[in-house]
Amino acid sequence: GVDRQQTMLVSSAEVNRSAEKAYAQTIQEARAKNLLNRNPAQVQRVRGIAARLTAVTGVFRPDAPGWRWESNVISSNDLNAWCMPGGKMAVYTGLMDKLALTDDELAAVMGHEIAHALREHGREKAGQAAGVDLAATLGGVIGAYYGLDASIGQGVVGAAGELAFMRPNSRGMEQEADRIGVELAARAGFDPQAAISLWEKMGRASGSGTPQWLSTHPSNDTRLADL
Repeated sequence: GVDRQQTMLVSSAEVNRSAEKAYAQTIQEARAKNLLNRNPAQVQRVRGIAARLTAVTGVFRPDAPGWRWESNVISSNDLNAWCMPGGKMAVYTGLMDKLALTDDELAAVMGHEIAHALREHGREKAGQAAGVDLAATLGGVIGAYYGLDASIGQGVVGAAGELAFMRPNSRGMEQEADRIGVELAARAGFDPQAAISLWEKMGRASGSGTPQWLSTHPSNDTRLADL
């Protein structure tokens, strides 16, 4: 169900280098604030699910199982999760605790985020800004896109940054991430139906304000029906 042609005007190496830098800074700051991997049980849970999901990524990209995958848990009330280009992931405790996610639902979240990395949606959007001085802004705005510390992108979010990372994913990208995420979960032995209950929970949570995770992952009326 994913056959859309993509135009990539920025190299994957450039995007991955920028992602690595933003990721390293985020992890360093979380560790300094004692917010990184504080609950061993949660860390074990997230990494166990990640291991099962990443093991089947070769179905979509032969090179993906060889990526330097890494997953961490950040203590925060935010409903947030992300997978950066190249396979660096984080799940925020607020997402697990406030929504009381089952393993199947957590796999749906993580599968969806992994799918964005597999399809290189961030790189695709970066290409939309290739006419601007992207190289000067890429490293900063990639952190802002993933809902990280605002100081990472402070002062550098210009036209390129807005186009490449700050603008919400298109409906097409979200549908691709949903569909690939569901298949990843199923192939890894999780119940793909949990993607539906996940988005129902996210919808209820958004009633008191849009969760941070939804700020760059727009929902729409057709999402549940498509899933």
